[in-house]
Amino acid sequence: MRYFLPLVLFLFFGCDFQGNNVKRSDEFKSEIEKFFAEQDLKGTILVFDAKNKTYYSNNFELAEKGYLPASTFKIVNSIIALETSVLKDENDSMRWDGQKRAFETWEKNMTVREAFHASCLPCYQEVARHIGVKRMKSYLNKLHYSNMDVNESTIDNFWIEGKSRITPFEQIEFLQRLYTKKLPILNSTYDKMIRIFEKENTETYKYFAKTGWSQDNYHNNGWFVGIVDKNPSVFYFALNVEPEDQKNTRKFAAGREIVTNEVLKLLQIL
Repeated sequence: MRYFLPLVLFLFFGCDFQGNNVKRSDEFKSEIEKFFAEQDLKGTILVFDAKNKTYYSNNFELAEKGYLPASTFKIVNSIIALETSVLKDENDSMRWDGQKRAFETWEKNMTVREAFHASCLPCYQEVARHIGVKRMKSYLNKLHYSNMDVNESTIDNFWIEGKSRITPFEQIEFLQRLYTKKLPILNSTYDKMIRIFEKENTETYKYFAKTGWSQDNYHNNGWFVGIVDKNPSVFYFALNVEPEDQKNTRKFAAGREIVTNEVLKLLQIL
């Protein structure tokens, strides 16, 4: 999808969290690397302090590299489904067809919000098929969520295998456009999406998060992306990791969130 590149670059560098006044800091690199090592992970985490316009990371080079979006695409898939009335709201029912699924926790009827946080792949594959190739491509273009390889043969798997790519920087760019209501979507879609996306709501902060895990050609890659709103400060994060040993994923699932939370505590965000 090469024709998207100039527009993406314009958006990426034209947004208020890019530019000459935005800082990059790796002052916590050694501490962050220690968190990764404790969970047998390698990769990068990118945290953006929107108020102070500062990025923190252990590896900015990896944060500019593209990876399969995996289940972080459920954020975009949900938005498009709400916009096209494939889904009504966070309480809409995603019905189980009675077939065996990869995880027993997926073998039941779920609301959209439940399926989102359970990362129910078959649920969202069905959503993508109902959206269809034409509408999916149209909305991805409209939302400036490019570099997705969408066609008739990939409509229900393009985010977990194949050529689709997104960088941690682009994840944060999209999350900020969502949270600051700069996406060209209905206000009602925004409100519903925020209710789907919210993971935790306390007296001091709101926490939004989504995991992702792809196993393309037996290669494990994982995400943990989201937002922490500590009004008036808002922080965005995108972690992308791989297991140190591709044959050992024992700590991989939980480790993504553990590392992220340790970094957010280190930065005094949580």
